[in-house]
Amino acid sequence: MDSILQPSDLKKLSKDQLPQLCGEIRAFFIEKILKNGGHFSANLGVVELTVALHYVYDFDLRGYQENQHPPRGTDKLVWDVGHQAYIHKLLTGRKTAFDTIRKINGLSGFPKMDESNYDHFGTGHSSTSISAIMGMAEGALLNNDNSKHIAVIGDGSLTGGMAFEALNNLGVSKANVLVVVNDNQMGIDPNLGAINTHLAEINGITPNLFENLGIPFYGSTDGHNILELVRILEKQKLKTGPQVLHIKTLKGKGYEPAEEAQTDWHSVSYVKIDPLKPDTPEVKPLKFQEVFGHTLLELAQKDERVVGITPAMPSGSSMKIMMEAIPHRVFDVGIAEQHAVTFAAGLALEGKRPFCNIYSTFAQRAYDQIIHDVALQNIPVIFCIDRAGLVGADGPTHHGTFDLAFLNAIPNLTILSPMDEHELRNMMYWAVDYTDGPVVIRYPRGRGSKIAYKNDIEPLTLPSSRMLSTGRNVAVISIGQIGIEVQKAITNNNLESKVSHIDARCMKPLDLKALKLVFSKFEKVITVEESCLLGGFGQHIKTLALDAQYTGSITSLGLPDEFVEHGTVDELRAKYDLDAAGIEKTISQLLLPL
Repeated sequence: MDSILQPSDLKKLSKDQLPQLCGEIRAFFIEKILKNGGHFSANLGVVELTVALHYVYDFDLRGYQENQHPPRGTDKLVWDVGHQAYIHKLLTGRKTAFDTIRKINGLSGFPKMDESNYDHFGTGHSSTSISAIMGMAEGALLNNDNSKHIAVIGDGSLTGGMAFEALNNLGVSKANVLVVVNDNQMGIDPNLGAINTHLAEINGITPNLFENLGIPFYGSTDGHNILELVRILEKQKLKTGPQVLHIKTLKGKGYEPAEEAQTDWHSVSYVKIDPLKPDTPEVKPLKFQEVFGHTLLELAQKDERVVGITPAMPSGSSMKIMMEAIPHRVFDVGIAEQHAVTFAAGLALEGKRPFCNIYSTFAQRAYDQIIHDVALQNIPVIFCIDRAGLVGADGPTHHGTFDLAFLNAIPNLTILSPMDEHELRNMMYWAVDYTDGPVVIRYPRGRGSKIAYKNDIEPLTLPSSRMLSTGRNVAVISIGQIGIEVQKAITNNNLESKVSHIDARCMKPLDLKALKLVFSKFEKVITVEESCLLGGFGQHIKTLALDAQYTGSITSLGLPDEFVEHGTVDELRAKYDLDAAGIEKTISQLLLPL
């Protein structure tokens, strides 16, 4: 492995040396990721496939920027989902920077076009690869270029509707596309549904799904037999037109703890250096998603109408807690956010109280369904938008920074954002009995601030903000968990007598009575949100202030009109003055005499 700096070095090896190389890559990868963190088991499953692809094909796009089109005859490669592309990064000139993966100013955890000539398409969300690679292949045909275009689709991505839209199109195309189905029976959790069942039985079935769509099919093949993969890919290189290659792999291959607990080892943190060493007991607040999961089970045990829906995230959302206790009332619909939303609408129309849990970044994929199938018809679905705000190392494809802005524009929605886990529980209990329309409860990734997550449920009346401090000089209006940082800025600097802090709790409808009081009492107002400023909470407050002919100043803290890169949440908050220190700095500047 020491001799491999670029794929051209890989091609100098004999085929007989490839098994040894795969073993060295696996050992290097395990050591680095256990030390530095990152997506783990999915990448162990594609070591042989990645080596074989780079051994057979030429994916170097050097000169692309200068010529404004890919060099003629260069093969193209798109990874879906992108978290299985770490070995690809190791082989394409990024080995020396591998310690920086997912760290601020370091390598991205996903393919990224401006990071490497070998990253032909950015893929953080799933089910996009076939569409992207087919577009490239059709464009190449128009340029009289019949180079090979390869999409590697795995980790449950084939359940996404967009993948089938692309396969439908590919079946009547002449584009030179090879779709490699990396079948490991896993997303983050085990794959469910009819597609997964078909893939498990596909070996020997004629015709199968792909052949019925008019796409020649090859497989099933052992995805860990490097010599067999090279042989098959060399044959595929000589073929033209659409093809599907089905390979069977094991997520976590080569590392026994990951093989036995694939979900737990999907991604590892810095502290998992020695997985056999017991963790030091430490009492910490639960994660918001854990509080959601426990509270959902409480509600379901009290009310038989309550059901849960997740698009392939039962562990990440902690809906697995209810799934294990009441499995017939939790629906894992696979990676299919659009279906999840409209499915929830149907359940609600049958008198159920559906809690549809979707990460903020993935809710973007279901925007039309939220508008057309739920809000337009005023159907009482409860959307729990997890991972709202900054998420850290996953970066710009996964930050939940747009939901407040894009949801606020939709009529009939009620949008709530709790500052802490007690407020999350209060909102969930309130939402069960609210049937006048759809509700959004958006909350962040990471731990809360309460050691005891359970509280005596407080009735919620909307619109309803909370006054957390009552100073006389400046008013700070926050929404969501970022209000904890506001409280730190005030209490750590003894500003209680000078700063009033209002936790808005509700983006829609806003507490207009409280806003009117703020506008009448304060000449200086600060809004704080862990969300995009453009179209967001602060801008909404400013619009209302303009309508009310407010003559004071409003300073808005939030995220600028740019895609936020990866880094820890603390690092990113500090960068954008959204930590306690940054908020205190803004407050202090406004407290200075004119």
